[in-house]
Amino acid sequence: MTTHVRHLRGLTIATAVMLTVSLALVFFYAPLDAEQGFIQKIFYIHVPLAIVSLVGFTLGGAFAVAYLRTGNRVWDMRSYCVIHMSLIFSVGGLLAGSIWAKASWGHWWVWSEPTLVSYLIVILLFCTYQPLRFSIEDPERQSRYAAVFAIVCGAFVPINFIVVRLSTQFLHPRVLNLEGGNLPNSMKLAFYTSLLAIALLFATLMRYEMAAKETRIETRRLRRRLLGDDALRPLGRSAAPQ
Repeated sequence: MTTHVRHLRGLTIATAVMLTVSLALVFFYAPLDAEQGFIQKIFYIHVPLAIVSLVGFTLGGAFAVAYLRTGNRVWDMRSYCVIHMSLIFSVGGLLAGSIWAKASWGHWWVWSEPTLVSYLIVILLFCTYQPLRFSIEDPERQSRYAAVFAIVCGAFVPINFIVVRLSTQFLHPRVLNLEGGNLPNSMKLAFYTSLLAIALLFATLMRYEMAAKETRIETRRLRRRLLGDDALRPLGRSAAPQ
């Protein structure tokens, strides 16, 4: 337990430092955009949140594959936690993107923009993960069905990304691509630092959630050993991470 606490403490400190550095770069180092001005700085929050959440959804599918292959409940818990955290980050990215769209386009939402619509579809798709999971009472079936769902939806994310990139509609601001886009070096530094900071924040929060669930499982295991199975019946038998 002590090792886990030290690991979490170190990860938390690294995340706090990186977030501080990224905010300093965004607001005091990166120049103002020539066209959008100060509002463009939301780009350093919106895009990293979107990227990290989409990677998290895909990672949830990969963890689900590991669970089906090994039967180890740890992978099932990791898949659950990473999808849960990705949903939180994706909602944040969606809100930040809407604010940016209102400032740039004069509208909170543009249905003709494939990037926005496809991102919303991915979020709505994964919003059904938890209702599906908790609608199944049998622990084994619950984990298996949730894993299959996570794999299918996780595979949809990169496919959806490729389709959108090949789309002929490019209304969405394309300030970044695989080659770095047309950002000046100062903006690139601020962006990649923010991306790393958001990724660390994601990993830290997920690790805390994992630690909390592992502690709860261990507590229930000890209670079962001391009081017997009857003591746990009021708590339920669901295999879903609590």
